[in-house]
Amino acid sequence: MMEQAQLSTEMAGKVITCWAAIAWTANAPLSIEEVEVDPPKAGEVRIKILSSGLCGTDLHILEGKLRVPFPMILGHEGAGIVESTGDGVTSVKAGDKVLMFPLPECRECSSCLHPKGNLCLKENVLSPTGLMLDGTSRFTCRGKKIYHLSGTSTFTEYTVVHEISVGKIDAAAPMDKVCIMSCEVPTGFGAVFNTAKVTPGSTCVVFGLGGIGSAVVMACKASGASRIIGVDINEEKFPRARALGVTDCLNPQKLKKPVQQVVVEMTGFGVDFAFEAVGLIDTMVASLESCHLSYGVCVIIGAAPSESQLSFDPMLILAGRTLKGGILGKYKTRDSIPKLVTDYLQKKINIDPLITHKLPFERINEAFELLQGGKCIRCVLSF
Repeated sequence: MMEQAQLSTEMAGKVITCWAAIAWTANAPLSIEEVEVDPPKAGEVRIKILSSGLCGTDLHILEGKLRVPFPMILGHEGAGIVESTGDGVTSVKAGDKVLMFPLPECRECSSCLHPKGNLCLKENVLSPTGLMLDGTSRFTCRGKKIYHLSGTSTFTEYTVVHEISVGKIDAAAPMDKVCIMSCEVPTGFGAVFNTAKVTPGSTCVVFGLGGIGSAVVMACKASGASRIIGVDINEEKFPRARALGVTDCLNPQKLKKPVQQVVVEMTGFGVDFAFEAVGLIDTMVASLESCHLSYGVCVIIGAAPSESQLSFDPMLILAGRTLKGGILGKYKTRDSIPKLVTDYLQKKINIDPLITHKLPFERINEAFELLQGGKCIRCVLSF
């Protein structure tokens, strides 16, 4: 069933029929079906997907927590090979190994041009339309147009992505691993290195020990943090978290006091740096309240359910705490993430511990069950 079309110059400019996992609606399994993938238009790239990671954001969409248009092809952590390019594409060519980024980098807007900015104004993350930049889709199934996720859509054998969301990577990159560098790695590492700027000897707390939280833990340890407190309601994650660098593990459901109060008592006056990688309002507030009242820094990473409102005592900020956020770790995607791949190849960073499961694409629903059941930190699908 999963027989794949071959890369061929004969397919350039033509519709490709392949297999994709379609989310027809929330709260239902994905359906693997044949889809037609249009050729790339000007400024676009058609890519043969070789691997894709499953992110908690994909799960939250399937659970109905994040609002997107359906039917949609999910997935935003993809690695693949360029099959063909549209007119005007200059940064990649057919045969190049590439990563696809849910956050583009146009290199022209005010955000891209600012030294601290990375939220490209051509993004499709904050208010997803499910469409390409020209307002149309490149996927068709059963005669219906299928929406894209964040301009990427990687749960398919072939996808079409705008050039500004594609980065060429080293030809030696292991494609069954580097796909997580499209989201999990830069999101977690960047929250520590770029947004919080964790310092040696500091104390940290990480709410949520899933994929992103695990990357945060690794980065905190690499930054020289002296104490890393991990918070999660799934204690099965604790042994692995300790192996990555967590020094203390807390299960809020087994505490007699609010977890933020326990963290403050453990550290004297609160941690230097707090990271929220769950995506719930309660844990966001708990993270902020865990910080040292005078100089603690809280970084929000998790995506809260659509239409959520964050509410807390303003004195928490007035006292001196800092509340920050940042998508994809504040990295300028096309400029920075391919360099992270090179760093990995040169053994300057290690991402291997962040992948706990590998499954073939046709077992994608099984992979989501593992993720939802807390049995999996990050599963990579191979095509």
